Amino acid sequence: MYVYGKTFDEFSLGEKMMFAPTTVTETHITLFAGLSGDLNPLHVNEEFAKKTMFGGRVAHGMLTASIMSGPVGMLLAGTSMALLSVSFKFNAPVKAGDTIHVEAEVLEKRPSKKYRGGVVKLGMLCKNQREETVAEGDMVLLVSNERGP
Repeated sequence: MYVYGKTFDEFSLGEKMMFAPTTVTETHITLFAGLSGDLNPLHVNEEFAKKTMFGGRVAHGMLTASIMSGPVGMLLAGTSMALLSVSFKFNAPVKAGDTIHVEAEVLEKRPSKKYRGGVVKLGMLCKNQREETVAEGDMVLLVSNERGP
């Protein structure tokens, strides 16, 4: 049996959600470097990265953004019609061994008869194991009131 996501009508303005944490590993960073083609030595060369202000390798900002978007994708499995926009600000580095979690809040909700659902804007926070906000921003999604097949 398939598990389907939350529909547009099931969201409430001001609703807050917290998603399960993810521990970022060397494997995440290495695979993301290969997948994205971003082989910047700050991400893949420990000796180079040791000499930077970070004192060692850091995860790609877009890896953090991807980890932030994953739980939302699963929350909307079968109901999301489109990711309309994403805006993230990166406040602090994420390193291998950091455990990060995502928090979201429904900031806006606009119904659309045309799409039989509407637009949902989520405010997003990503915090590490010390509760420091490492990234923040928002995602705007077109969400259906009909669950997929």
